Amino acid sequence: MIDAGELTRLLRVGTPLLAVESDEEVPIRQLLKSILPNVLRPIFVWTITQGLRRIDMDDLPPRRCGASEVLEIVRDSSQRAVFVLFDFSPHLRYLITARTLRELAEGQYGTQHSILLVDSKLELPNDLMPFTTRIDLAPPSADAIEDIIKQEAFEWSKAHGGERAKVQMSALKSCARALQGLSLPQAKIIVRKLISDGLLDSSDAIEAIKSKFAMLNKDGVLSLELNTQAFADVAGCGNLKRWVELRKAAFLGEAQHLDAPKGVLLLGVQGCGKSLLAKAIAAGFGVPILNLDMGSAYNKYQGETERRLRDALKQSEQMAPCVLWIDEIEKALAEGDQDGGVSRRVLGGLLTWMAERKSAVFLVATANQVDKLPPELLRKGRFDELFFVDLPKLDARKAAFDIHLQRRKLDPSQFNSAELASACDGFSGAEIEQAVVSALYRAHARSDKVGQQDVLEEIQTTRPLSVVMAEKVHALREWAMARCVPAD
Repeated sequence: MIDAGELTRLLRVGTPLLAVESDEEVPIRQLLKSILPNVLRPIFVWTITQGLRRIDMDDLPPRRCGASEVLEIVRDSSQRAVFVLFDFSPHLRYLITARTLRELAEGQYGTQHSILLVDSKLELPNDLMPFTTRIDLAPPSADAIEDIIKQEAFEWSKAHGGERAKVQMSALKSCARALQGLSLPQAKIIVRKLISDGLLDSSDAIEAIKSKFAMLNKDGVLSLELNTQAFADVAGCGNLKRWVELRKAAFLGEAQHLDAPKGVLLLGVQGCGKSLLAKAIAAGFGVPILNLDMGSAYNKYQGETERRLRDALKQSEQMAPCVLWIDEIEKALAEGDQDGGVSRRVLGGLLTWMAERKSAVFLVATANQVDKLPPELLRKGRFDELFFVDLPKLDARKAAFDIHLQRRKLDPSQFNSAELASACDGFSGAEIEQAVVSALYRAHARSDKVGQQDVLEEIQTTRPLSVVMAEKVHALREWAMARCVPAD
């Protein structure tokens, strides 16, 4: 909610034009009434349907007027006042309305009023931006959302003849945490759905996250994954696993004397499990992972790409705590000026967000080609750490075979994993998995069970990327040797 003291201060000093983006109309009206004695000026509220009304004089009928007419009233009023205009920004598409508002903000008509714009989707003309003071809303606390859950449980009981809704205390806490970042009306919609069966249990926390994401993700730039891979399902990468484990408490706010980690860049050879590791980091923190599809963010219309990125980053903060994953980030930021400067502006927006964000969003970026990465992204402090995911060592290759055999319901004890691991030196994790998959096809073709020899033959007929692209792989490993921390 808006800080009452800050709003009172801005209105008392006569700030000419303020704007707040919110769909919480009722709480804002209540806030305005509560600060009225301290503002020392009358406060008027306008909507297109009800007209203009002074909030401390309910017995007076409202004055019916349209968008341009209400600005004329403000212009002609000689008594300094506060005018709160709800859902006004669509009317600013008309030049005369936008121009009149600008002249009022500049104080061209003598009396200096304060105008507060409240819109659920605030879109202001560029020439009004320099005169506008934006007020950011603090999202409701977990305690406030818990109160909503309790109230909706009570309403459910009233609607069902006094039958008591069953609300598990652990589910109450987890659902309230999951719904933080939403406005109170948005949270109420989801809570009402969750408790529609008269029961709130542990399964509802997952449903709360899904419903929250569906409500926020308007452009489809983000995708949500809840069933992430555990670190146990990732072969090797012991250094990275320990790094995440040491920072888990700080990220989740359980060690408040420590700075929360911000993110990592995973650089490595293609097929070595960077995407898998990104998902496993989310599992290590115990939070959902959001995949930011930079390709979907790009749009042919001027400024639309930057807006989509801003909205996606804002949505990720509303989903906090979470991991935000940008896969192959170099492809989205490597165009330079060949695309009209869009990628440079996207990079600038991303770097600003990385530096200024306060919420618990852990950024994981993956990259294959370090020479395509902008130098600004690699500067010290952008990421907490740069990890290099190299070709798996012998022990990691052995563990990878065990994992992929088990995943396909094969008994690893029936295979000599050590021999298989020795035979595939230079293979990536993806190539090891494909050797197992191809061996299954080979065995199926002869209507037989897959065996050790099938896997070995597939290994022998495979030319790994480390051989096909030997020069590029060698150059990448040489660059990373002195600049990155080994993931394993």
